[in-house]
Amino acid sequence: MRFYDPDGTEYGIPTYPRRLAPGGLATRRQLRAQGLRPGGQPVAAQILWHRYGQLRVAYLYRLDLAQPVRPMTPARWTAHEQMMRARRTCPDCRTQYEYVIPTSLGCCPHCADQPAHTDHDAIAA
Repeated sequence: MRFYDPDGTEYGIPTYPRRLAPGGLATRRQLRAQGLRPGGQPVAAQILWHRYGQLRVAYLYRLDLAQPVRPMTPARWTAHEQMMRARRTCPDCRTQYEYVIPTSLGCCPHCADQPAHTDHDAIAA
């Protein structure tokens, strides 16, 4: 069976194909869904699979060593709000929006629709 290496002799750590990992292990997302975090523990195993021609990996952590997620403190909430305010503010017009500015545009949709100002316009005038 491909990617089945429970001893870790071929890949360095225990490796399993998708959906065949033993119980007691979970990915970061699975831990978070249970209100847990890895808590500094090393990677216990990995899952390998191919998707769109690329090798993908998901690291697994032991559930018995996982720790509860740290609660948000007022200072962390403040830092989070400042970070989100920066992501919602257009760098061109400095307008703050209720949504995150698309990184594909680099500015708000209104500024992205404006024709680009060039030095050629200033020279022609």
